[in-house]
Amino acid sequence: MTAPLAGGPAIPELGPLLGRLTDTEPLAGRRGGVPLDDVRYGFVTSLFELSGAAREFAEAGDIDAAASSLGRYEWLAAWERAVAAVAERVVARLDARIEAAALESRLPVRRLAQLRPDEEERRAIAVRLGVSGGPFVAALDSLERTVPGAGRNPAGLAEWQAALGLVARRLEVSWTALQEAADAEEAAWRGEIERVRAWRRPRWPLWLITAVVAALAMYLGLVLGGFVVVPPVLTPVARFFWGYF
Repeated sequence: MTAPLAGGPAIPELGPLLGRLTDTEPLAGRRGGVPLDDVRYGFVTSLFELSGAAREFAEAGDIDAAASSLGRYEWLAAWERAVAAVAERVVARLDARIEAAALESRLPVRRLAQLRPDEEERRAIAVRLGVSGGPFVAALDSLERTVPGAGRNPAGLAEWQAALGLVARRLEVSWTALQEAADAEEAAWRGEIERVRAWRRPRWPLWLITAVVAALAMYLGLVLGGFVVVPPVLTPVARFFWGYF
């Protein structure tokens, strides 16, 4: 355990460092995109909780524990939970839009099940979304290297604080990329959804059945009208008909 170092709070306030991530209003330019503000609020709340725990360690004089509690693993775990939530949101919206298009075109349920994102595609969506965290993860690697020296001296603490600020700024960039990736995933399915909406049931089976029924009706009319020889299989029908008409 180490004593708190002079020169201001050991754990800086995350809010100003996170920039637009802490906005309480929907982020600008998000009209028409995948709605993610609730996911963002939950994500930022989890980061504030981590910061609060680190601040308690710092106030107790344990800078090493404070720095460790805001280390790479904690940040990355929160990010991965957010990415998973975004992936679920994207898949849910795709499912809903495909189902709505299928109802409009009366697509058979069996075919609809084949068009929805399967488990493999769901995992692929999550992986593609996670790639947007590249800058953030790189900053986390730099942060992790500064953790051991955070409690040794003012210079080590300052280095860790600078790395923490970089992580927060890179996170803002990565979140913007995540939003754009979510919108891109939805846009990539737009053509498939429109094909579902434009689907029409093939007409040839209906015309074939109609032609067959019409031909049978015409033949039966000729038989009952006495214009053609009654086949043995229709003799009971013909006798019944002639007995009443």
